[in-house]
Amino acid sequence: MATATLRTPYVRRRRVGAIAFRAATYLALLLVLLPAAWVLLGVVARAVPHWKWSVLWTTSSNSGGGLLNAILGSIVIMIGVLIVAGTIGVLAGIHLSEMATISKRSGKQRGNVMRTATEVLSGFPSIVLGYVGYVALVVGLHWGFSLGAALVILSMMVIPYIAKSTEGALRQVPTNYREGAEALGMSRAYALRKIVLRSGLPGIVTGLIFAVAIAGGETAPLLYTAGWTNQNPSLKLLHQPIAYLTYPVWTYYQQANNGLHYLAYDAALLLIVLILILLVGSRFVVARTQKYSEGKVG
Repeated sequence: MATATLRTPYVRRRRVGAIAFRAATYLALLLVLLPAAWVLLGVVARAVPHWKWSVLWTTSSNSGGGLLNAILGSIVIMIGVLIVAGTIGVLAGIHLSEMATISKRSGKQRGNVMRTATEVLSGFPSIVLGYVGYVALVVGLHWGFSLGAALVILSMMVIPYIAKSTEGALRQVPTNYREGAEALGMSRAYALRKIVLRSGLPGIVTGLIFAVAIAGGETAPLLYTAGWTNQNPSLKLLHQPIAYLTYPVWTYYQQANNGLHYLAYDAALLLIVLILILLVGSRFVVARTQKYSEGKVG
């Protein structure tokens, strides 16, 4: 009885602490969701009353028009970032997780330099990277405002996120998966391809989708590198500006023409819908690849 009496205050403190922690997590969730919902509802409230379906198949003009060229341009940019940054970022994450082993001589991990470099790169403001792209690529290498310059700068922005997410996903794969593959006589490359990457696929895909969403929502780097055009994208990498949805949001809203204001609202709404499609698509892909997660390999 004495032991139970002594434990009662301790149990109560733990219960109160658990309840307080849960309440704090719900409060933090609300602090994140409420501003996002406020922005989303504000965009919808301004775009829907003046929405015209013709913006989906009409290109923009100096006096207004539609947003077809911007929609296609944003899709092209995001696909390009997925190919360029996705390839480099995933390979970098694989290297950091699987190849950067601890050196027997120094006892230090060999991937520290690359890991530090990615962290430093992820800390650069996007507008700074955009200006560097303008000076180095648009002017220095005479690429002009172009898709190629935009892809290089946006890829530099999101590669650190992809590398970190890939490394984190692969490090969460249980060690006994690798040990089992080695015991069965699999080569390291074969085990990495068939066992480790499949197990870490949900985390890798999620990182890729979020990185593409970040690239699609950027404005400052594209103002410096992609420029703007009223024409549909031609897939020409150099010396050809390309349109994108964030340009009307930023530029048209500052104009005196009400028609341009409505296009800015429409572009913001389309951008939100595009990002939501990416996020829902990422959850679908993760659900499809979840069968390779822990306890389901084989």
